[in-house]
Amino acid sequence: MWNIISILIVGLIAGFIADKIVKNTFGLWGDLLIGVAGAFLGYWIFGLIGISVGSFFGEIIAAVVGAVVLLLVINKFKKA
Repeated sequence: MWNIISILIVGLIAGFIADKIVKNTFGLWGDLLIGVAGAFLGYWIFGLIGISVGSFFGEIIAAVVGAVVLLLVINKFKKA
């Protein structure tokens, strides 16, 4: 149960921060979904380049990076 709550907290924080960086407005639920999806993407990207995310702070950073990448891709398709 704690893992799910932890993932949601990390996702919400990452989605909120990424939303402020990229300047999108998807609302609270959109930020949460993008943050959670971005967390998986960020962990995968960090794994590819050999960076370990061991702490809560590291998880937030990886999730924000993934969420920003995801938002940039979404923006690219929205404009097309």
